[in-house]
Amino acid sequence: MGLTARIRTRDGWAVSHAIVTVTDMTGTQVLRAEADPEGVVRDTTALAAGAYTVIVTAVGYAPVASSALVTASGRAEVGTVTLARQGGAELPPPGPWTVDPAHSTVGAVAQHLGISSVRGRFTDFSARVEISPHDVTESRVEAVIRAASIDTGNSMRDTHLRSADFLDVETYPEITYRSTGLTAAGPDRWTVHGDLTLRGIARPVDLDLAYLGTGADPWGGTRAAFRATADLDREDFAMNYNQILQAGIAAIGTTLKVELDVQAVQGASLPQA
Repeated sequence: MGLTARIRTRDGWAVSHAIVTVTDMTGTQVLRAEADPEGVVRDTTALAAGAYTVIVTAVGYAPVASSALVTASGRAEVGTVTLARQGGAELPPPGPWTVDPAHSTVGAVAQHLGISSVRGRFTDFSARVEISPHDVTESRVEAVIRAASIDTGNSMRDTHLRSADFLDVETYPEITYRSTGLTAAGPDRWTVHGDLTLRGIARPVDLDLAYLGTGADPWGGTRAAFRATADLDREDFAMNYNQILQAGIAAIGTTLKVELDVQAVQGASLPQA
């Protein structure tokens, strides 16, 4: 006897903090139960035969109401209830995720001579994402980039970028980013608010984040993919070096377009090779 139900997201992940409330036809609450860590509700409260309304709620998700018929045995099997994120946007299941540098790219694009672009990337970085189980806006991300790992495909240019004219890697070996908040910006899109510290200077920087999906990998793990972009003014971080050419054209643009393609593995650390 009693009620059983499975609470899942659209991607099939358990919603461990869901609450199931059952009311009779007069609107009187007759049962309230919380899902276990697997998103399963099992309650042995005896219910009289008849029709009931089942309401499933969870912080950060749109509530779902459905009808249930309790048989003479006193059992109500609700089955699987699918919850959608508030605003229609999904994220991976809650908990820690670790960015996989081998399958991620941290890059930047700068304008060169006013007519073309120069692309570079950092090859040494680490990052961790924590998806909140209750309020997705409380999710966090922290990243550390080794500044000396800049690579633009030209050793002379890379040496200059590592110098005090630009990254000053001897004085400031690390670039860090720590999020301060998260807001929905549309289906599967988010704005990550955070502070970027570069050359010892902290400035607020927002990332335009797209969640690309979650799935199993060939090594037995679960991965989530994201793409993010941001615009930086390098002069905000005291990178004021430039060379003015004829006709007043700057050799290097002051705006940097940051481009991130990220794979994160579920768990607090990467699996051992």
